[in-house]
Amino acid sequence: MARYLIITGGELRCPMVMGVTVISVGVTPAQPVPERPPGLRLAERLAVLGDSTAVGLGDPLPRRGGWRGVGPLVAEALGIRPDGYLNSSFTGARMACVRTEQLPLALAHRPDVALVVVGMNDTLRPDFDPERIAADLTEVVRAFAAAGTTVLPVRFHDHSKVFRLPPSLKRALSARVAELNAAIDLVVEAEGIACLDLDALPGAYDLTAWSVDRLHPSELGHRMLARGFTDLLSQAGFAVPEPVPLTCSGGVEPSTAGHLGWLVAKGVPWLWRRGREFLPYAAVIMWRSFRERVG
Repeated sequence: MARYLIITGGELRCPMVMGVTVISVGVTPAQPVPERPPGLRLAERLAVLGDSTAVGLGDPLPRRGGWRGVGPLVAEALGIRPDGYLNSSFTGARMACVRTEQLPLALAHRPDVALVVVGMNDTLRPDFDPERIAADLTEVVRAFAAAGTTVLPVRFHDHSKVFRLPPSLKRALSARVAELNAAIDLVVEAEGIACLDLDALPGAYDLTAWSVDRLHPSELGHRMLARGFTDLLSQAGFAVPEPVPLTCSGGVEPSTAGHLGWLVAKGVPWLWRRGREFLPYAAVIMWRSFRERVG
């Protein structure tokens, strides 16, 4: 088992990082640094920033070993040594959390590559502000650029196609995601960086790519994310010694009892909290739709 440093914090808000925990993740231990292929850059340090998807939720490890997810899979593909990997993400993080709390930790790590997976939590909040999101992401991207780090954010899929909702709520969520993506697109174009488009990711809307909660990727979904990131890094000139396989291994297939336990303990309370915050915006969308129909 390789050991990776995971920096953890509280849930469903923007907490200060409370501690440092070292957990085992089920990836092949990194071997001595491979020889650099001619003309390709070898990444030696990787940072992952973001929310619960970046933490790895949806890809549990055996024996209550925590979460694996996209970060360790990309690290293994790039040949990153354990001490070269940092994950400063935490559940519930928003774009502002990445800028204020996670970015300083990541910069101190001096990464060659940084992955930024955040934004969906912003779409569910009543103070959603695309301009503020764009400004925060711009600051993150420019800070990494100044440090010589290749940074890859994501733009999002239409989650209403995965998480089944009534038509009016579906339209409301789709509209929010479109605003979020527009903000991210502005930054990507202005800063001239690559971006992983989850909407265009092959298989993104297949249910097998999603965990039981339909909010986080399954192991397969995390592997698809990792494959997408490493494809972009390869195009950017980085060596990818061990391409990410899409065959699931090393994780745990959640049981029916586990599904029910998660829904009762975590899923329903989360939906209740976020639903109350999102409902006023959804009501506006429903009212507009009604007025359009009655003319």
